[in-house]
Amino acid sequence: MPTILGLEGSANKIGVGILRDGQVLSNPRRTYCPPPGQGFLPRETAVHHQGVILTVLREALDQAQLTPQDIDAIAYTKGPGMGAPLVSVAVVARTISQLWHKPIIGVNHCIGHIEMGRLITGAENPTVLYVSGGNTQIIAYAQQRYRIFGETIDIAVGNCLDRFARVLKLSNDPRYWTDSQWLG
Repeated sequence: MPTILGLEGSANKIGVGILRDGQVLSNPRRTYCPPPGQGFLPRETAVHHQGVILTVLREALDQAQLTPQDIDAIAYTKGPGMGAPLVSVAVVARTISQLWHKPIIGVNHCIGHIEMGRLITGAENPTVLYVSGGNTQIIAYAQQRYRIFGETIDIAVGNCLDRFARVLKLSNDPRYWTDSQWLG
């Protein structure tokens, strides 16, 4: 199986994962955390991603104990997502693809989540309630492709929860939610 390095940065998280033969070799990431009560805006989020992406890329290679020569292809989130962060990640993906002489693969953000879920759970043919930022959809695989069987037409559940958290001035920092003191 090929070894794939994937870059994801469609919203407030930037990550670099390396997979081989269905196994995750590394997956470091960083989260852009605006002050509690404020949302993350495209420009500021893109600036964050630009500031940390090379560090996260180095961490991914180090954790996987690989070099660029060990990578067979570069994958990146092509969309959907926030435009400015997506562009930041695409520029890095295209650059390392050319520097390392590796093929590049654009990945649909939604399908990437579904496929990772299938990999982790072993599900054969799931019907998925996909809830992410600006997307809430019911998706299933039918007739050799993913099909959307239903979706919101007003506000997506992910954005609704984000807005609710901002009103309550809850932190967007993932460390806040995993802190053992907060969990009790």
